[in-house]
Amino acid sequence: MTEQTLNVLIARREEQAEGIVVLDLVAPDGTPLPAFEAGAHLDVHVGPGLVRQYSLCGSPADTARYRLGILLDPASRGGSAAIHRAFHAGRQVTVSRPRNNFPLSAGAAHSVLIGGGIGVTPILAMAHHLERAGQSFSVHYCARERGKAAFLKELAEAPYHARVHLHFDDEAEAQRFIPARDLPEPAPGTHLYVCGPAGFMDWVIAEAGKAGHAATNIHREYFKAEADMAGGAFEVVLSASGRTVPVPAGSSIVQALAGAGVKIALSCEQGVCGTCLCTVLEGIPDHRDVYLTEEEKAANDQILLCCSRAKTPRLVLDL
Repeated sequence: MTEQTLNVLIARREEQAEGIVVLDLVAPDGTPLPAFEAGAHLDVHVGPGLVRQYSLCGSPADTARYRLGILLDPASRGGSAAIHRAFHAGRQVTVSRPRNNFPLSAGAAHSVLIGGGIGVTPILAMAHHLERAGQSFSVHYCARERGKAAFLKELAEAPYHARVHLHFDDEAEAQRFIPARDLPEPAPGTHLYVCGPAGFMDWVIAEAGKAGHAATNIHREYFKAEADMAGGAFEVVLSASGRTVPVPAGSSIVQALAGAGVKIALSCEQGVCGTCLCTVLEGIPDHRDVYLTEEEKAANDQILLCCSRAKTPRLVLDL
């Protein structure tokens, strides 16, 4: 254990739905765990050099356990497959302290929480917090089919169950999620929170924008994205040493730096988690991540080294 990581024990494992396991993590000595905010996640150390992020789906008021819902991704790069195969009750695992890239807006008058598939996990923590705080909110949980949707019993028994709306692609048309009907009228105090598969999120965000919801009031967290490495060669300059490292066509900055003996902290490798975020001192990045907001990308003073490239012949990085 370090200041940044925790050793926790899997106290309970439950098969909640087809391809979804829910893990309850506790401190081995039974002491309270560090507090977390709604929308936060853990970096789970699945194996040597293999770290993946999973959202906390329990109540932030419950410091006795961390709760994770993990989908077995058919295209797993090793993380979810290893967890489904080997993470059983009684096993000790290493996780990060909670980090939050998807916080609730403190000034929201009304929050609309939209989860697609396993993207409902941070939505649950948000609903727990908003209910406890006595704030106005609604939940929309969308899934392809009821049999593949986790947490249905928990939602039905939650104190906020009357605010929950379920939408299944394989059921009646009238109950499916229709943004034009199901989203409230845009208002300065109305905030939307969207999490789920990239295609679902892009659709909801686009529809919300068409309806007039301000971009600054639409919050999102992607679980994964396809990294696009297409593009010509460029070079990066490490400001601390003045060293120049060429980045070949089709290679990531992280790969080029690793080849030069410069190690960068990594996790998702898809421009989702922000672990490899770096300050840009000179040059214009070619942003290919889904972590930075459009405003942050426009500032061109930060870059995700795992997936983004350069629009200028060189970038000077704060490394």
